[in-house]
Amino acid sequence: MKIRLALVTALSFGLLFTGISAPAEASTPTYVTNLRAAVRALPVAVENNAGYDRNRYFGQWNDQNRDCQNTRAEVLISESKVAPRYTTSRRCTVANGKWVTTFDNRTHTSASTVQIDHMVPVHEAWGSGARAWTQARRVAFYNDLGYAGSLSAQTSRLNSSKQASGPEQWLPPANVCLYIAQWTTVKARWRLTVDKAEKAALIRHADRCAPMRLSITRV
Repeated sequence: MKIRLALVTALSFGLLFTGISAPAEASTPTYVTNLRAAVRALPVAVENNAGYDRNRYFGQWNDQNRDCQNTRAEVLISESKVAPRYTTSRRCTVANGKWVTTFDNRTHTSASTVQIDHMVPVHEAWGSGARAWTQARRVAFYNDLGYAGSLSAQTSRLNSSKQASGPEQWLPPANVCLYIAQWTTVKARWRLTVDKAEKAALIRHADRCAPMRLSITRV
């Protein structure tokens, strides 16, 4: 959880930066670049969603450190602005806390009013390269706690509205530049491709944003 909190802090306070650009084929796992360069470095390929099956190929939330708190609970705990309250004394599932959802800047106090959003939906990931991955890699993507922008608590209505859409089809009502930055980081982090319409939308929106620094760790 400490690692995730540090990443949230870095994302919140480290975005504005004219940036040192790094090539898409940077040899080191972690590199620093800027949003506009990162968007343009994403490789383009036709999206192929043949054979997609979410449950079969990505699974469900898991409990990576075996503390009884699954990925959903870990995200809720790390993003709560106050100490969360749990549904039972075992502290496995979260009941209440304080979450400010970035899609709409809305404050929530009940865990039942938020869903955990995959910034890059699993359907999108499948069609952008994950169909060729091992099962273990797909499960790791589904439960990615290594980058704070991969998974986040969002207003249930907006998460349902987004579904499997990319930025060429759907944008949040608030914090669009943060959304574009996180989408781009997840795509680069997991070495996923973009299709032509998606890349055009990313470039268009990125060029409207203030300069942003991105630190990308590939997996």
